[in-house]
Amino acid sequence: MSIRVRLAPSPTGNLHIGTARTAVFNWLFAKHHGGQFILRIEDTDTERSKPEFTENIVSGLHWLGLDWDEGPFYQSQRLDLYRQAVQTLLDKGLAYRCYCTPEELEAMREEQKAKKQAPRYDNRHRHLTPEQQQAYEAEGRTAVIRFKIDDDRPIVWDDLVRGTLTWAGRDLGGDMAIARAAKPGEIGQPLYNLAVVVDDVDMKISHVIRGEDHIANTAKQILLYEALEQPVPKFAHTPLILNPNGQKLSKRDGATSVNDFQQLGYTAEALANYMALLGWSPPDAEERFTLDEAAKQFDFARVNKAGARFDWDKLNWLNSQVLHELSPETLLEQLIPYWQEAGYEFDVESDRPWLLQVAAVVGASLTVLPDAVEMSRPLFTQSVDYDEKAQQQLAMEQVPETLAAVRDKLGESAELTEATAKDIIKQVTKELKVKKGLVMKSLRAALTGAVQGPDLIQSWLILNARGLDRQRLDQAINH
Repeated sequence: MSIRVRLAPSPTGNLHIGTARTAVFNWLFAKHHGGQFILRIEDTDTERSKPEFTENIVSGLHWLGLDWDEGPFYQSQRLDLYRQAVQTLLDKGLAYRCYCTPEELEAMREEQKAKKQAPRYDNRHRHLTPEQQQAYEAEGRTAVIRFKIDDDRPIVWDDLVRGTLTWAGRDLGGDMAIARAAKPGEIGQPLYNLAVVVDDVDMKISHVIRGEDHIANTAKQILLYEALEQPVPKFAHTPLILNPNGQKLSKRDGATSVNDFQQLGYTAEALANYMALLGWSPPDAEERFTLDEAAKQFDFARVNKAGARFDWDKLNWLNSQVLHELSPETLLEQLIPYWQEAGYEFDVESDRPWLLQVAAVVGASLTVLPDAVEMSRPLFTQSVDYDEKAQQQLAMEQVPETLAAVRDKLGESAELTEATAKDIIKQVTKELKVKKGLVMKSLRAALTGAVQGPDLIQSWLILNARGLDRQRLDQAINH
């Protein structure tokens, strides 16, 4: 069998993290089997679909490294194909025109609600005579097209994640609308369940991989495949993404779209890596990998049925690992926009060697990219503000004397190297008979205004390159 899978997002919002995780699973499965990954944009909801959302989805997938083999295809350009399928079902007597008004449907739902029954269409127009149809049309009523569902029909399939699943026709809400209302004799806008089946048949999709919230749709769609006399693909329904409390992830949780995570400073590599772990566990138990590495091991036997809880700590750890492994050159390109937005003054070209030093020293401590703004602030500003712990450190006994000794040995013009910086600390420690920790902590407080931060020696060298270290020491001694 030729493996063909698809991602079919609706452009009614930015690329959701759940949709992106579905894309990751489809991509991994296709790559594992040497198959094709197809992108299809389901934009038939003309009121809510927006070009900017389509652009966001496409660019988000590109950013994550999820390339596709075919597409993007747009449902809005395939309406004739869907209408032909609807007409086929009408001709076979498997679908019919329903003339119920919105008011009648609402009254029906209210009656069911009063009787504590599940809401469903009661199939009242399934057997209209031609005369009854003509009477309704004479009233000016429009008709939706409904597909007949046998209440007594069991729908069974072997789900690649959940095993054998069974639905009863009576649990699907009555005869299903497959096309919107239209004038007499016409077929209106085809609806989701019909369009998706026609597309999957036309694109020869072998496996439909999507979230568990589509399980009820799958039961309906299997009936449509059979009615159209087409082979039914295999299905895999992946677990929903939950927040840390076990509830469905929502905007209240801080980030729900790929764009949100980009703005928070996460890397594409870390986010794609983490999304693969949201519901799937690699056989070697490794949690840090590329998508290509994951594709070699991916299968649905290791995809969980239970909801996948979003773990910010794990994502942060993965992101920190990615950032720590980046070369200064690569990291610098990602940090420059954050520094520019913070208002730091530098010239990207002439200051590049110095900027590379800054990127190298902060890179080892980053969790997300915006961390670099505060972390590197003392390296860009002319003067430094002391936080509370730095003030406490500078007020300690022997600290002014220690800093004065460092300042004296630094001199006025000698170029500082890593070796000479370490030697100065060693000499001051020995001559003043103080602990090395006191010298290091005091020096960090004086140079950066904090007692914790990136590598001290490298930070000192960076400040020295701009002639700021002597100025900072003088400021601290007089503090």
